[in-house]
Amino acid sequence: MLKSWKTRRDREAQVRQEGRLPPGQSLTEKFPVLHYGAVPRYRPDLSDWDFRVFGLVAEEKRWDWPAFQQLPRTRVTMDIHCVTRWSKFDTVWEGVSLKTLVDEGIVRPSPEARYVVQHCEYNFTTNLPLSVMLQDNVLLATHFDGQPLAPDHGFPLRVIIGTFAGRGEGRSAYFWKGGKWLRGLEFRAQDQPGFWERAGYHNEADPWEEQRYSHGGY
Repeated sequence: MLKSWKTRRDREAQVRQEGRLPPGQSLTEKFPVLHYGAVPRYRPDLSDWDFRVFGLVAEEKRWDWPAFQQLPRTRVTMDIHCVTRWSKFDTVWEGVSLKTLVDEGIVRPSPEARYVVQHCEYNFTTNLPLSVMLQDNVLLATHFDGQPLAPDHGFPLRVIIGTFAGRGEGRSAYFWKGGKWLRGLEFRAQDQPGFWERAGYHNEADPWEEQRYSHGGY
């Protein structure tokens, strides 16, 4: 046990020295499960699941699970940071990049679209600027560490936002800004704070600025 603790402590010191550990965060080797409400259950073949892109787009899109699996796929390795003060490093995710869908013309946002609201099961929502959703550090993820997402972690689809080791460009956000059990993306001209943002969490949620909670609320 002592050796394990020392290894974690040494690893934390390493990522801090590398500039990868945001202020107020601690390294974890585990993957804590945090969410509000129940875990949804689907049919084994996911025949009761679909995914929509709607709002300010040239054409609304809907995919069932087999069709979604045919979209271009991406694999990324990122560090993730939770508002509850844990950070997990070098996590490997696979899924679909919204940036790729836009670059290939599969999804075509309208010129006035500036924000994206993630619509998840049980009417949970969270929000990010479109410019952030189109970064390389954002993924519509189906797999973690080579395996399909566990139900507690958002199976079959969730948004992931993280940071790349050694890369300072772009904007990141705390992990709650990636909704579990994702069912749709709504493109909007105006921002619309989601569940946790309306409950007093910071709308920007930048871990490097420790934007955990808002001062004024919504």
